[in-house]
Parts: sequence; structure tokens; C-alpha cells
Amino acid sequence: MLIEFSVGNYRSFKEQVTFSMVAANLVSKDKSLDVNNVFAIDQELKLLKSAAIYGANASGKSNLAKALSFMKRFMVNSSKETQSTDEISVEPFRLSTETEGKPSYFELVFLMGGRKYRYGFEVTQTRVISEWLFYVPNVRETKLFERKLDNIKLSKNYDADGIQQRTRSNALFLSVSAQFNVDLAEKILEWITDKLNIISGLHDEDYLNYTVRCFINNKNRADIIQLIKKLDLGISEVQVEQEDFTIDSLPDEMPDELKKFIAKVGGGKATSIGISHRKFDTDGNYKSIEEFDLESHESEGTKKVFALAGPLITALKEGEILIIDEFDARLHPLISLAIVKLFNSEEANPNNAQLIFMTHDTNLLNNKVFRRDQVWFTEKNRYGATDLYSLAEYKIRNDASFESDYIKGRYGAIPYIGNLNHLIESNV
Repeated sequence: MLIEFSVGNYRSFKEQVTFSMVAANLVSKDKSLDVNNVFAIDQELKLLKSAAIYGANASGKSNLAKALSFMKRFMVNSSKETQSTDEISVEPFRLSTETEGKPSYFELVFLMGGRKYRYGFEVTQTRVISEWLFYVPNVRETKLFERKLDNIKLSKNYDADGIQQRTRSNALFLSVSAQFNVDLAEKILEWITDKLNIISGLHDEDYLNYTVRCFINNKNRADIIQLIKKLDLGISEVQVEQEDFTIDSLPDEMPDELKKFIAKVGGGKATSIGISHRKFDTDGNYKSIEEFDLESHESEGTKKVFALAGPLITALKEGEILIIDEFDARLHPLISLAIVKLFNSEEANPNNAQLIFMTHDTNLLNNKVFRRDQVWFTEKNRYGATDLYSLAEYKIRNDASFESDYIKGRYGAIPYIGNLNHLIESNV
């Protein structure tokens, strides 16, 4: 389970931001939200099942997802996909002289195997500056290892002695530890690989492929089809097929470069996704099934729902964390709402999966859908840095309209648009 994520451009820099899935000590107007939208880890810690992040264009919403994507990628790959002279692909904050040459800061607090862990690091584009891993075995937080430049100090509970000398300056000690079969490091990287999934609502190729693999491997196939049907897309059945092909079977009009690549890898598999719709006669009587190709015949919204269905069902069944940037793109507001309600449900989400999404869909800004601590905002300050804050920080009435107040600017995080009446000057 995700507890907190922090990112910034220097540990002491005032613009560091923290996003938290810890439930605040508040009572919602709709008491069912305190039951369905929250789950208890123990008597002291309660976590949220979903959270929405709002903000104007260019306010930093997507950067939060990108920062978490970088952290995940660097944790998993830094020990095996880089050479000692390679730069680290971190993007520093470029709009402040205070942060020039300073490291970027990343920290993740999560639950794994019933224990709380806190892992983080600071990096520049040339090296790892610091790195740390703590956990809570019983009550108090305990250090497992801590790194300052190339000086790495271990506790007796982190069995990785001797690996310090094998850790390059541009690689994470945690990642190197996993390469050398340190059990806890392997489990943490397995957790972040399998449980923390970050996808874009604009570019669905990767998770479309995941949904296709679910069909091919018969993983959650029935549940995926059921979800697609219930979202009222007029679909009665879905068929996914794969066939082997060779260079000789390719159409003549295919670009030569692509043919050369396929020839190099020795062929591949062609995937077809058939979407079935019911066909009726002039009297409205059902007569037969008509099959369409997903890519050629279906709407962009239908394509996105199909692509999302696999990750959504898997997250719900496996208790995973799903982070979706541009969640509402190409989706009807009622479909977006239905997906959110799946996660905010004891029945549909018994394994306490967590959904975090970036959106402009104010239809979801409703006190019957979210508690105040589930709503977050991003806003750029005058210096171009992002401020991240929760609606729980505001004292508002129980019957306040989140959506109306947000559009009116009471919470900030909206674009302030100048007078456009004289944008086009008349030559008359």
C-alpha cells in the first residue's frame, strides 16, 4: 500500500512537496464515505482508497506522475542498465538559482508484508548524493542502511556487507543489492514493479498490450469483459486472437524499414481485437452479431476503456496501486465516476487497491464521491515551482459544493485567464 510520496529539488528547499494517502481525522457529511473510501491498517493508521489531483494546465500534475515514474525506473534499473559514465536521467528544477547544481529528492513510504518502509534518495545528473532505507519492525522506525556519497552504512538486519564496494556512484545501492540477491532488496523491487503502476490516459499503447496479454493468457478475461459490458459501450463480446507471421506474409505497402526490423527479429505475432455488437431489423428485433475491429471501427473512448480494463481489474483483484495521469481524457464523466466508485467500494474493492489520478473533470468534485482528504490541488507559485495541497487543509461547511467553489477559485489551482476580447486587433 502507498502511504506517502515526496519529491523536491533539495531536502532543505522550501518547494519540496508531499502527497499522502493517509486518511485525515475528519468526518464526512456522507458517513458511507468514511466506511467505503477508507481502510484501516491498525488502530492508528488509516489509508485512502482513492485520490484525485486537480490543477490548471502546466501546474505540475503530470510532473508528479513523471517523478514517481523516474523513481520506480531508477530503483529497478540503475544497477543493470547504466555504465559508470552514463548520466542519470533526472530532470532538475531549472527556474531557481537556489537549486542550480543541487540534487533532486525522492522518498516513498509504503507498506509491504505488513511492515512500513521508508525509502528515498537524492541524485544529480552525475551521481547519487544520498540514499536511505528505514522500516518499522515493531513500534519505532529503524535504519536498515544509509548512504552519503560513496559511504554506505548498514545495520545488521540488512545483509549486504561487501556490496558497498560494487556500487557505482550513478547507481542505487538498493538496486545493486537486489542484483546480488539480497532478499529484502529483491522484495522491495518486486513490490514496486508489481504493485505500483503508473500509466498515461493519453497514450494507451502499453496498457492496451497488457489487456491483450490478459486475454491471451486467460487472466481475468471474464471480469474484463464484464467491466467493458457494464460501462454501456454497446459491446456484447470481445475476441482477441494472435497469429504468427513472417516477412513473406507482410503487405507490399508496409515501409521497408519496418520490414527489415521484422526480418531481423524473425517474424512476430499479429494481434486482432474483435468487438461484437448486436444487429437489429427495422422492427427493433435482435437478428445477429456484427463484428468490428477495435482499432479501425471503434471510438477513441471505447479504445481507452478496453485498454484500461486490464489494469483496472488486475489492480482491484491484486490490491495494487494504479496512478493514471490525464484520467478523464476521452472518457465520459459518468464512466470516470463509475471507475472511481469501483475503488471507493467495500464490495468491488475488497483487497484495498488504491487509485490516484490527475484530472480536470470537475464532475467528480463532489462531497458524495470524495472526502476532503481525497482531493488534492497543484498550483504554480510566482517562481514556477509547484505547490501541492489537500482540500482537507480548508475549513469548509459540510454541505459545501466542492465543484462550484473550485471553479470560483476558492481553493486556487485554476487558470487565471486574461481578457481575450481584444486578442485579434481589427485592421478596420
